Amino acid sequence: MFTPVVAVGGLPGWALLSRTIGRQTALFNAAPALRRDTDHFRQSIAGIESAADLVSDRRLLRVALGAFGLQDDIDSRAFVRAIIEQGTGEREALANRLADDRYRAFAEAFGHLSGDGGGPPPPGFGARIVEQFRRREFEVAVGEQDGALRLALNADRELAALAAEGGSDNALWFRILGTPPLRETFETALGLPQSFAGLDLDRQLAEMRSAAARQLGIGSPRDLADDGLREGLVRQFLLRDQIAGVAVSSAQSIALTLLQSAPRLF
Repeated sequence: MFTPVVAVGGLPGWALLSRTIGRQTALFNAAPALRRDTDHFRQSIAGIESAADLVSDRRLLRVALGAFGLQDDIDSRAFVRAIIEQGTGEREALANRLADDRYRAFAEAFGHLSGDGGGPPPPGFGARIVEQFRRREFEVAVGEQDGALRLALNADRELAALAAEGGSDNALWFRILGTPPLRETFETALGLPQSFAGLDLDRQLAEMRSAAARQLGIGSPRDLADDGLREGLVRQFLLRDQIAGVAVSSAQSIALTLLQSAPRLF
């Protein structure tokens, strides 16, 4: 498996990734193990007629979950089956009751296997899921070396897609708040305090909208269709993350120095 080249973190690492991502992802996608999984998904998904069929094939399930960043649920087959079978049509459906909006996106994508759907997948379904899976797998591989760069890649991809979706601005902001990786990126980029998570959801929405407009010039999530505004968000996230890392490192160094210089008790 090709390992992404991430020589440094922070803004220099982002610059390197931005310059080389085309070549790096091509090499990553050519890895035999990845190709076997994606080829299997493309060839087999049209014959899958139920959620039970999907979860019984581990290789199919790996691609399906990985395409939505839910790969950690690979061994929770009953849970995944319930997510798909209950769909999203009813308010009490499991995917609608979970705080993480990625489950709802997953259930909607595989709606043809739910009680709300039925029938074969839509045209181009296999290719679309495979492409999502490849991009997320590359991000996972980057994250094994630098977690902040993984979040930056995720934000750049997800926010470009989010900006093109329908719905109100408030609905899109709630999507950001309800998607843990995007939420973390925004909270860090905007310097929101830990107490932010304790506010009621409407207050969180108001605070995030205000901070995004004030600091980044973002009045609506749709503004993030603009490459420059997305780049500004990513750069501010990486800069604040780097500063926080330096602060923690300095505090640890000071604490260690104090401990070493303190008189012995015995």
